[in-house]
Amino acid sequence: MAEFVRLDSSTSRHTMDKSITLPPDEIFRNLENAKRFAIDIGGSLTKLAYYSTVQHKVAKVRSFDKATKEAASDKLYEISVQEEVTARLHFIKFENAYIETCLDFIKDHLVNTETKVIKATGGGAHKFKELIERKLGLKVDKEDEMTCLIKGCNFVLRNIPHEAFVYAKHADSEFRFQTTQPDIFPYLLVNIGSGVSIVKVESEDKFERIGGSSIGGGTFWGLGALLTKTKRFDELLQLASKGQHTSVDMLVKDIYGGSYGSLGLTGDLIASSFGKSATADKEFSKEDMAKSLLHMISNDIGQLACLYAKLHNLSRVYFGGFFIRGHPVTMHTITYSINFFTKGEVQALFLRHEGYLGAIGAFLKGAEEDNPNQYSWGENYAGSSGLMSVSPDMNPMQRARSGTFDMLEMDRLERQLVNLPLLQDPSSYIPDTMDLTEDALAREYWLYCFEEALDGVVKRAVASQPDMPEAAERAEKFRQKYRHKLQTLRHQPFAYGSLTVRSLLDTREHCLNEFNFPDPYSKIKQNENDIALKYYQKAVKSLEELSWEERQFALVRGVLAGNVFDWGAKAVSDVLESDPEFGFEQAKRQLEERPWLVDCYDQWLERLKGPPHKCALFFVDNSGVDIILGVIPFIRELLSRGTEVVLASNSGPALNDVTNGELQILTERIAAMDPVIQAGLREDRLTLVQSGSSSPCLDLSRLDKVLAMVVRERQTDLVIIEGMGRAIHTNYYAMLSCESLKMAVIKNSWLADRLGGKLFSVVFKYEVPAGKPSQGSAAGTPS
Repeated sequence: MAEFVRLDSSTSRHTMDKSITLPPDEIFRNLENAKRFAIDIGGSLTKLAYYSTVQHKVAKVRSFDKATKEAASDKLYEISVQEEVTARLHFIKFENAYIETCLDFIKDHLVNTETKVIKATGGGAHKFKELIERKLGLKVDKEDEMTCLIKGCNFVLRNIPHEAFVYAKHADSEFRFQTTQPDIFPYLLVNIGSGVSIVKVESEDKFERIGGSSIGGGTFWGLGALLTKTKRFDELLQLASKGQHTSVDMLVKDIYGGSYGSLGLTGDLIASSFGKSATADKEFSKEDMAKSLLHMISNDIGQLACLYAKLHNLSRVYFGGFFIRGHPVTMHTITYSINFFTKGEVQALFLRHEGYLGAIGAFLKGAEEDNPNQYSWGENYAGSSGLMSVSPDMNPMQRARSGTFDMLEMDRLERQLVNLPLLQDPSSYIPDTMDLTEDALAREYWLYCFEEALDGVVKRAVASQPDMPEAAERAEKFRQKYRHKLQTLRHQPFAYGSLTVRSLLDTREHCLNEFNFPDPYSKIKQNENDIALKYYQKAVKSLEELSWEERQFALVRGVLAGNVFDWGAKAVSDVLESDPEFGFEQAKRQLEERPWLVDCYDQWLERLKGPPHKCALFFVDNSGVDIILGVIPFIRELLSRGTEVVLASNSGPALNDVTNGELQILTERIAAMDPVIQAGLREDRLTLVQSGSSSPCLDLSRLDKVLAMVVRERQTDLVIIEGMGRAIHTNYYAMLSCESLKMAVIKNSWLADRLGGKLFSVVFKYEVPAGKPSQGSAAGTPS
C-alpha cells in the first residue's frame, strides 16, 4: 500500500501534499505506456484498471559459431542482455474522495493518445461520468455490472493459485488458502452490496442470477446509522467488532433456561435478534447494537446462500461485495452462519482480490479483441500490495486505511500454463511442503534466512553487470524493495496467499527483474558449464568400466553429488566462494553414507532389473556439474535401456538453475562427443522442453502446455524430480499416477534437522502409485 494524499482541513478537500511527490513507478506505474482503461466506481471506492507494455531486460545465450574467430575462447556460449516488451495489467484501488486528484495525475502523465474510450462499471460510473470525460478526454462506455463481476471472478480464480481462502478467526492463521480447482466451474457467487445478488456461474459466459435479497450491506449501514448515529460504514464495523450481541439478542437459554434438546438447539443460539430490546428497561451500547445487527444480517444472508447452494447442488460458494471488503468481523459472521446452516458441509470462501473484480471484468470486456483469456497471467509480487488485514488487533500498522492505495499487477506469461497430466488428483495437489503462514517458527527462520542472504544477492547482482555503472544504484533499490516485502510478510504472512519458501524465492526473483537484473548468476553458470564439460567424457568412461549394478549406484550418487552445487544454499555458496577448486569428487565425499535419510534405492534398483520405462520426464535443477556430470549420464543410461527421455528445464533464469536456452546448447555440445546422446536427439528419443517456470521451485499445476502435450504423447510412465527446491520445498508429498523418483541433498541445516537428518542428508524417494502393478519393485519408505 502506498500513502498518497493528505486532508486539507481548511478546504475539507483532499489535495496533494506538495512536499510529497507522487512517482508513477510507485502507484500508477508505467503510465506512459498505458492504454485500454477501465474503471469501477462503487459507493466509497474507485478501482482503476489499465494495460501497459513493459520494457525490461532479459538474459539471452547464443552458441559460438565454431567457424569464427570468436570461438577461439574456451567459452561454450556468449551471454547478452536484451530488451524485451511484455504485457502487464495494472489495478489500483482508492477512496472516491481522491478521484479528482488521481484523474489529474493520470491526465498529466498519459502519453498514449490511441486510447479513446474508458470502460466503466459500478453504481458511481454515472455520477462521475462527466468528470472522467472532462479530465481524461475519453468517452465513458458503461458495462453491465454483474457481467463484469463474473468475468473478473473467473479471471482471478483461473490465474491466481491462492486466490480463494477460508477465514478462521481463532486459528493460528486466520486466512486458510484453498487450492484452485483445475475446473473452476460451477460455483455460486454471493455479491453483498446494498442488497444481495446470488449468481450461479456455469462457464465463462453462462451465468444466471438465481436469487437475492433486499437485506444486505445497505440495510446494515442504514439501520446501523439510525441505531448508532454513526454514518461511516467502516466505523460501524469497528463498533460491531467491540460489541457483545448477547446483550441485545434473545438466546434460546433466555427463553428455555438452557438448550432445547428435542429440537437440537443449544442454549447460546440466537432465538430472536434484538429480542431483549423489547423487554429490557435499559439503554444499549452502540457497540452491542452494531454487533447484533451484523449477526442478524449475516445469518440471513448465510441461510439464503446455503439454501441456494443445496438447491443447485453447489459446494463452492464465494462471497464478495462492499459488505465484505476483507473485514474480519464480516467474514467471521458469514463463515459462522454458513457453517451452522450446512453443518460444515459447505465452506464460505472469500477472495484476496474481491475488490478488483468489477474493474478486471470491465477491462476484459474492453480488451476482447486481444483475447486476454487465451494467455496465462501471473501476479507480479514486486508491484502488488497484497492482502491487507484491517483487524486492529492483527496489525496496528495498517489500522488507518484512509489515504492509502492498494495495487495489483498481473504479467502476461509467455507460455500457457496447465496441470501436469500425471497428477493423481489435481484438485487436492498442494505444491508446497511447508506452509509458513501457519508455522510461526518456520516462518521466522526463513524470513531471517532471506534477510541474511540479501547482501549476497545484491553483491551478485552488481557483479553480473560490470559494464553498467548504474547497476549499484539499481541493486540498492532492489534491496530496499525486497526488504520492505519481507517486513510486510513478517506482519502479514498471508499477503500473497500461503507464505512458503517458494513464494519468498519468487518474490525475490520478481524484485530482481523489476530492477533489471534478469540473471545475476549468468556468468557463474557459464563458467561452471565450461569447466564441467571438460570432465564429461572422462566421467562417462569411468562409469562404463563399472559392472551394471555398480554403475546404477554410481549414477544415482553422481546426480546427488551434482545437486550439491547450488548457489541458492548458503552452506554451499560459502564453500564455492571460498574454494573455487571444490569439485565433483569433493561433493561426493560430502554426501551421507547409506542408509540415507529417505532411502528407497534398493526398490529402485530392483525396478531397473525389470522392463524399461516407456518415457521418463526429468525436471532438472542446476547448471554446471549437476546437469553435465550428474543428470546427463543418468539419462544416458535410461536411453541405453530403451527409455525415451524428456528433459524439462526452466523457461527463465532463477539462481544458478539451468534454463532451456542454456540446456539446448549444452546438449548439442555433449552430443558432438557422445554417440548415445547424439542418437537420442537424432531419433527423437531425447527431447528438451521448457517447463514454463522461472522459479527455483516447481508447481506441477502451472506447467507449459507444450510440456503437458509431450507427456501425453510419449505416454510418460516415470517422473524424476531433482533438487531441494523442486523435490523438498515443493512436491515432497506430490502424488502422481505413474512411478516417480525424487532426489535431493539437503543443504540447509535447519531443514535437515526439521526432517530428522543433518546437513547433506540424502532424500531418495521412489514411489509407485497404489494399485499399480510393480515391475519387480515396490514403493519405498524412509529407512
